[in-house]
Amino acid sequence: MKITDIRTFLMQAGKPSDRAWASDAKGHQGSRNWLFVKIYTDQGITGVGECSGWPRVIETAVLDLRSVLLGEDPADIERLWQKMLTAQMGHGMTGIVGAGAMTGIDMALWDIKGKALNTPVWNLLGGQVRDRIRIYSHASDAETALDLKRRGFTAVKTGGVANPLQKVEAIREAVGDEMDVMVDLHGPPWMTPKDAIVLGRALEPFHLLFLEDPVAPENIEGLARVQDHVAIPIAAGERSATIWGWRAMIERELVDVIQPDTGRAGGISQMKKLAGMAEAHHIMLAPHSGSLGPVAEFAALHLLAAIPNCLMLERIEDDWPGRYEVISESPKQKDGHLPVPTAPGLGVDIREDVIARHPSTVNVSIAGGGYEPGTEGEHVYVQTRLRRAASFKRSKGKS
Repeated sequence: MKITDIRTFLMQAGKPSDRAWASDAKGHQGSRNWLFVKIYTDQGITGVGECSGWPRVIETAVLDLRSVLLGEDPADIERLWQKMLTAQMGHGMTGIVGAGAMTGIDMALWDIKGKALNTPVWNLLGGQVRDRIRIYSHASDAETALDLKRRGFTAVKTGGVANPLQKVEAIREAVGDEMDVMVDLHGPPWMTPKDAIVLGRALEPFHLLFLEDPVAPENIEGLARVQDHVAIPIAAGERSATIWGWRAMIERELVDVIQPDTGRAGGISQMKKLAGMAEAHHIMLAPHSGSLGPVAEFAALHLLAAIPNCLMLERIEDDWPGRYEVISESPKQKDGHLPVPTAPGLGVDIREDVIARHPSTVNVSIAGGGYEPGTEGEHVYVQTRLRRAASFKRSKGKS
């Protein structure tokens, strides 16, 4: 079998929440893009994948790598991954763009191999450890968290850059101790390790499942300080790529949960290696999926089905309706879990006609956020330096 073509399908995706992705008062468009990849072969078997990180830019990288792969045997997944890596060496260290491009291609290669062998991808990764994957969704208030609990979810995440302490207090009081609660601080550049420690300690009484991205991902030493001084499991890693991006976090045991983004980690091949690295240090996996499209979700389900250290998968349960229209089928949650696909390959295909109706217009979040320095939104960037007492105060006045 030989690769005959690689094509990309870029689209403007809708919003998972009004605050995060909606057009603002000035008419700026939402920023979320989805980039799908399809690989064609001379035997008529095709494979699909998804890239994230900076989809509009990564599309160019995928098309540039196309020349490296044409005529190759798609079954040689590891060799082709290494070939793509060395093809980029002249451009410097491989970052999110290069890894994102390889991710979609790698995913599509696994899809082809599964179809050619008439077996699900998880079977090629070592076989099935579990037949369903626990998921969690997001809530910014107690009412939403309670609704998710009624629908069968057993875990919910809240947070953001504004008042995470007050949010988690209200949610914990509403859902009780039966539901796991997590807090995401998003790793902003203004969150110093000292502030993250103060906030983390204030969150300890709520018995969180994990505290996510307490400091910026570039601040490895700061992450170490938080890990040593906060009695909550720490999660991080959604903005990293390739096994080398997580090496320090894992080897120094700076986190308890690794959160690779299934669309930019480097592909299923890299995530399987990452899972092994994490397993050796008793670290769990909970892949990031907050901005991803539906194909990457299928890839995550296959991976998590085949590894022992699966914690759970992030999912925007009430996403934009178009999410369920751009693919052939979508897994349905039941009792806070998603079923593991059983069809050959990834078990999903894209609907090109639907994707074509949503052309990409913008792919940078500043257009919809307005948080750039020098504007009224700048307080979000430097939040802990302004009204600091209010930021760290619990709603009932407890410190």
